[in-house]
Amino acid sequence: MDKMQNFMEKYFVPLAAVINGQRHVAAVRDAFTLTFPLTMAGSIVLLINYVFLDPSGFVASLLHLDKLIPNLASYQSILSSVINGTTNIIALIIAFLVAYQLAQEMKGDSVLCGITSLAVYFILYPGAKDFADKSGSGLSTTYFGAQGLFVALIFGLITAEILCRLGRCEKLRIKMPDMVPPAVAQSFNLLIPIMIVMALSGVVNFVFSHVTTDGIQVIIYNAIQSPMTSLGNSMGTILVFVVVQQFLWVLGIHGPNTLSALRSVIWAEQGNANLVYVAHHGSAWGCPYPVNFTSINDAFGNGGGSGATLGLIIAIFIVGRRNKTQYSIAKMSLLPGIFNINEPIIFGLPIVMNPMYLIPFILTPIACDMIGYFAVAIVKIIPPIAYSVAWTTPEVLTPFLGSGANNFMSLVVGVLCLGVSVLIYLPFVMASNKAALMKGAKESES
Repeated sequence: MDKMQNFMEKYFVPLAAVINGQRHVAAVRDAFTLTFPLTMAGSIVLLINYVFLDPSGFVASLLHLDKLIPNLASYQSILSSVINGTTNIIALIIAFLVAYQLAQEMKGDSVLCGITSLAVYFILYPGAKDFADKSGSGLSTTYFGAQGLFVALIFGLITAEILCRLGRCEKLRIKMPDMVPPAVAQSFNLLIPIMIVMALSGVVNFVFSHVTTDGIQVIIYNAIQSPMTSLGNSMGTILVFVVVQQFLWVLGIHGPNTLSALRSVIWAEQGNANLVYVAHHGSAWGCPYPVNFTSINDAFGNGGGSGATLGLIIAIFIVGRRNKTQYSIAKMSLLPGIFNINEPIIFGLPIVMNPMYLIPFILTPIACDMIGYFAVAIVKIIPPIAYSVAWTTPEVLTPFLGSGANNFMSLVVGVLCLGVSVLIYLPFVMASNKAALMKGAKESES
């Protein structure tokens, strides 16, 4: 076992650390992290719209709000436009943020890089088309949302990379007198590099507009984003990600953070499409992507945090009292674990580099994910988990709130996943207790 641990420390840990620290990966990861509060806020507003303001919603029907408030359903129109300022413009937000984050990594002007990236995105955007009634023309909003993410990511990174490198070239700087305000002087320093980036973008757009009238957007979507979205619609892909991120945790590396950039690229469009569907239909039933990482693993496989470790804590309370050290750590980890914060148990028990808990730490989220998949996609007893739910929400409530808070079977499934996680961890906690007792006996003999 020591040889295996040394092998992992020698080869896997450095590789994962390099990937996690690579600046383009970090920029994409941090950009999506910054968008989370916005999409979360939009999702909560939608949830309020269809749970409280829809007469058939869970709370509205429970409290008979339609009788207390005349024309209750008409108030839904007040909040229905929120989706236009969140999910429906996610590509524009990412175009700015990914360049902004990469520029910070490269010590460049983050704001100007973000603005230039947004400008490049529109240079490459499909041109305005005439309305059917010939009354005028306008831009399609098709690629403002998730369908434009790949172009936003790729050209956001390219824009920041070129601009930061050209910005260091003294020959391309326009020197301003000392009395000019610093902000204005900095803008002129990058004026020529920005012009070069804009010109190159224009050339790229000219070339691709002659390939197809929709330009580079449709080409990249069909060649890259659409296949990756289809790949993400597979339970096999989800389970592969679960295994890898759990294994990284065992090595002491934050698995979800390390994979977040790639995970966002594959599943962002699916999550946003589900939110748009909910906004138009008022229900999660019939969502286009019932199986994706957020709706399966985040909803069912993270009870207590990665590895569904709330089940481990409960298992220690049941059969682990004889191991005083383990029991004390479980008590300290309970409250954070209820809200899916499991660093205390991961590093305190520890699970990191601990062969005893390697198998259940990987197996438990897989088992819970399969339960969720069975409930959502096979027997279809609960709606898909389409609403974004804060990651600190107790996991037994996540399927209920994420599916629209109107299906009690989702609560049952959440409790079932917690029970299964406890059962999987129980024999390993018992084995750990025996190993600790045997070790204590040997130490007392010596």
